[in-house]
This record gives sequence, C-alpha cells and structure tokens, in this order.
Amino acid sequence: MSLFFADGSSFVTGSQSHVFYAPTPAEPKARLVLRVALEGLLTQAMVDTGGLYLFCMPSVVRALNLNAAQALGAQTILFRDERVRGALHRLTLTLLAEDGEDMQLDVTAFAPDASYEGVPELPSILGLYGCLERVRFAFDPVTDTFYFGPTSPTV
Repeated sequence: MSLFFADGSSFVTGSQSHVFYAPTPAEPKARLVLRVALEGLLTQAMVDTGGLYLFCMPSVVRALNLNAAQALGAQTILFRDERVRGALHRLTLTLLAEDGEDMQLDVTAFAPDASYEGVPELPSILGLYGCLERVRFAFDPVTDTFYFGPTSPTV
C-alpha cells in the first residue's frame, strides 16, 4: 500500500480491489460495492456519500434478527424517492481488507420496517452520515481499488 502523508504516516490501513460496477441496462448507475461484515454476517454494501447511516436491506435485517424492540429509536428517511419507515440500531461494520488490515466501526444502521419487504434486493448502503464519516477513504479508478483507514487513531 503506498498512500502516505508527507510526514510518512499512513493515509490508509487497508484496501479492496474489484469494487467498481459499471452501469448496465438493469442498473444505470455506476457503483462502488465493498465486501463487508455486519455483526459477522458477510455481505456487500454500496458506497453512497450522500446517504444517511448504513441502510440495511430487508434480507440483512432478517439475517441479523434486528427488531424494533431493541432499536435506538424510530426514523423515516427518503430512499429512492420514497419515504421509508424503520428503526435505528448500533451495529459493528467491518470493512474487509484484501491488502492491509480489516477495519471495524460502530455505525448507526437503519433497518426498514416490514412494509419495505417487496423491494428489489440490493447491497446494503454505506452512507456518509453515521457510517463512513469516521473513515478516511479513497478510490483509484485506474487500479479499481478502494482504500480505507481511520480518521484518527481512536476510531
């Protein structure tokens, strides 16, 4: 890994390659999709720097057995031009490194309620606020590599 500050300290601590998904007729937007673990569950998540929280898809909510009784509180967010009701949870997200070190974060996760079950299955979404805001990250489109590390030694 060769990303360093001028003083020689490391800019990032881990990386993943093969994360860029080009637009297709079925999904017209390009995506950065990372391999992650949520509370130990291996899955994928898309980077959305304009998003809120870690938006968990219904299959992830079921697999993690998240329920409103254990939630931090209720929330309604706008997702794909639709108001979605759900609950906020604290989860451990692990960014899995192919090179370097995995990175664990405590993040705020949004779990949509049961009325959101009929949606197409997508990877979960890594929003900036409540999730990626504590991660230093960079994407190199030439090598198709996503680099990540803590914003401070205490993360």
